[in-house]
Amino acid sequence: MDKLRFSGLTKQVWDFADLVLKNRFAQALDEGAARYPIFRELRFAARVELEVLLDAIALDPAWRAERLGAASLILDGEGVFVATYGMRKADYCSVSFHAWAADIARAEATLKRIADKAGSTRITEPMFSIDWNFRTADGQLESASIEELATDVLHDAAYPEIKGGVQAFIARYLDAPETVLVLQGPPGTGKTRLIRAILGEMSRRKGEPAQALYTGDMKALAADEIFVKFITGSDDAFVVEDADHLLKPRADGNEHLHRFLAIADGVVRAQGRKIIFSTNLPNVGDLDDALIRPGRCFARVHVRNLTAEEARALALDIAAGDTRKLQALAAEDTRKRSLAEIYRELR
Repeated sequence: MDKLRFSGLTKQVWDFADLVLKNRFAQALDEGAARYPIFRELRFAARVELEVLLDAIALDPAWRAERLGAASLILDGEGVFVATYGMRKADYCSVSFHAWAADIARAEATLKRIADKAGSTRITEPMFSIDWNFRTADGQLESASIEELATDVLHDAAYPEIKGGVQAFIARYLDAPETVLVLQGPPGTGKTRLIRAILGEMSRRKGEPAQALYTGDMKALAADEIFVKFITGSDDAFVVEDADHLLKPRADGNEHLHRFLAIADGVVRAQGRKIIFSTNLPNVGDLDDALIRPGRCFARVHVRNLTAEEARALALDIAAGDTRKLQALAAEDTRKRSLAEIYRELR
């Protein structure tokens, strides 16, 4: 962490690119000039090694490049400054570019030149963006953006509690005025998979990647910062996973739920944005009544382990005729299984 001092003010900055940029802002303002009045952002994913993509971008003579690490890069050109951050995935990489420029033409030309480096490796399938928020050791709210492919395949047989099929349920939720959705059940039963499918459908409807503010860090929810960020930002959804303590009745000492109750019925609802909770709490009575009341909560879905018969039906659906995969789920096996266990056994 570095501190930037200007005109008696102290500003904490958390990476080198931010330090350089803020110092330039301070210098320009002190001189009565406007150095970077234009800001643009570019995010995409590509089926190429992250290091290979960043190497190609860094070695372009159109700018001066400084490599801060395997996944971060600064591009400094005439009238343009770009902070670059990347992340490796299993079979692709995701990258984000934050560009400040002297004029619109320069900003757009720079980002186009960057995008061209990915070429045919750039992923064109629907994606969504996760803005993962967490508290640092000294209590600061920080975030990291991750681009995810919206290619999850959901099978209706995996969610017997959802009547009428999963896709129809997602469509009803996105069309509904209610903001809140609660997914309740033990680990491995498909809560995260369903959340990803909802975000993917949001992206398809928008025609561009949906953005989700995400956290599983209860410390991040203990203050107002993250809620202000959601209300004033452009995120399509607020996703809170493993929200057990957050969803318990306020009568049991829960001091954080009131923030969600306040935003669920205000500007967030008016703009059609969604709040999705997942929790491992086993019983309906474990949730605060105010959260799941009609008009605020679209549905509380209880996902569960599948019976042996349900597991075999799902396996048949997933295997799509590949009988070799079904040997792991013998007919005489009567055990209940989670969705995660079924996928693992079929592999």
